[in-house]
Amino acid sequence: MNISVPLRRRLALAVFAALVAAGLFWGFRPQVIEVDVGAVQRGPLRVTIAQEGRTRVRERYVVAAPVNGYARRVPLDVGQAVERGATLVELEPLRAEALDARRRAEAQARIAAADANVSAAGQRVSAAASNAALAQKELLRTRQLRPAGFVSATAEDRAASAAERSAAELRSAQFSAATARHELEAARASLQYAASASSAGLLAIASPVAGRVLKIPHKSEGAVSTGQPLIEIGDPGALEVEVDVLSADAVRLHAGTRVVFERWAAGFTKVSALGVEEQRVWVIVAFSSPPALWQRLGDGYRVEASFIVWEECDVLQIPASALFRDGAGWAVFAIEQGRAVRRRVEIGQRGGLAAQLVSGLPAGAQVIVHPDDRVRDGVRVVAR
Repeated sequence: MNISVPLRRRLALAVFAALVAAGLFWGFRPQVIEVDVGAVQRGPLRVTIAQEGRTRVRERYVVAAPVNGYARRVPLDVGQAVERGATLVELEPLRAEALDARRRAEAQARIAAADANVSAAGQRVSAAASNAALAQKELLRTRQLRPAGFVSATAEDRAASAAERSAAELRSAQFSAATARHELEAARASLQYAASASSAGLLAIASPVAGRVLKIPHKSEGAVSTGQPLIEIGDPGALEVEVDVLSADAVRLHAGTRVVFERWAAGFTKVSALGVEEQRVWVIVAFSSPPALWQRLGDGYRVEASFIVWEECDVLQIPASALFRDGAGWAVFAIEQGRAVRRRVEIGQRGGLAAQLVSGLPAGAQVIVHPDDRVRDGVRVVAR
C-alpha cells in the first residue's frame, strides 16, 4: 500500500511529538529521592558533658634540700615504695659562714613558726578524727534504719557522702601534720649546719610519709641549693581527677554528679598553636568505684570524663540528626506512605546522638536523618 508524502510527514511529526512529550514527562516527573532513615523508639537516654581530664595524686609531698650541699645519687626509682622515715637521699652540706645575730634570730623564728604549725596540724587532726568518727556512726545508724523504711535512700546517700568527706578531711589533716613535722626537722637541720663554720658528716633526708616515688627531679649526684626539689612522694592509690570544663557547663554540675571515665592513657603535654581563649573552671572528681577497676591508672594519666547531668531508662527518643529548626521550635521530615511529611515536634533533653521526644510523633514512626535541600514536604522518598 502506498502512502502519500503528506501523510508520511504527518505521521513523522506525530511520532516526533509523542517522543518529545514522553521525554518532557520523564524529565519533569517527580523523582524518588533516596534518604537515610531513622526511627522513633523507646530506650535509655543519657545527657553528658564530655571533657578531657588528668589524674593526680590527692596528696603529694615535694622533698627539697634543707641546706646548700652536694647531693648523692638518689638510689630510688619512680614507682618504688618507701616507708615513712626511710632515707631518700644523702646530702653533704657545704661549708657555711657562721650566722650573725640577725640571721640566727631569723632561723630561730622559722623554727618557732614550724613548731607552731606542728601544734596546729595536730589539733586539726584531732578535730578531723572526731568528725570522721561521728560521720561514720551516723552512716551506720542510717543504714540500720533504711531496711525498715524509717529513712529514705536520699538520706542514706547524704550520710555516705558526709562520711566520705570526713574521711578525706582526716587524711588531708594527717598529711598536713606529717608535712609540718618534716618542715620543722628541715628548719632545725638548716640552723644546725649553717650555724657552724664547717659542716660535718652527711645529712640523711628522710621520707615524711609512706608512699611511692612519683617523680625524681634531681636523680644524679651534684650540687643543690636550699629549697631545690629532690624527690616527690605520694600515694598512687589516693587518686583524683582534675577536669577543666566551660563555665557555662560547670553551673549544671553539683556535688555527687556521676562521672564515667573512658579511654585513659599516659602522655606528655604539648601546647597547641591555636590561640582560642575560653572561660573555664576546674572540677575535681573523686573515684567511687572499686580500686580494682582503676588501679592501672597512675599520676598524670589523661582520661576522658563524661559528667552525667540527666539519665532515664525508658525515654521516647528521636535521632538528633533528624531535627532541624522551624522558627523558634523544631521539626522533622517523617515518612508517610512513601512521601516526606514535615512535622513539628517538641523536644526535651538532648544527648549526643538522640533527643527526648515530648510530642509530635508516635513510637515506631520513621524519620529522615540528615535531610538535604532536595527533601521537601510531599516529595517521594525511599530508604537508601
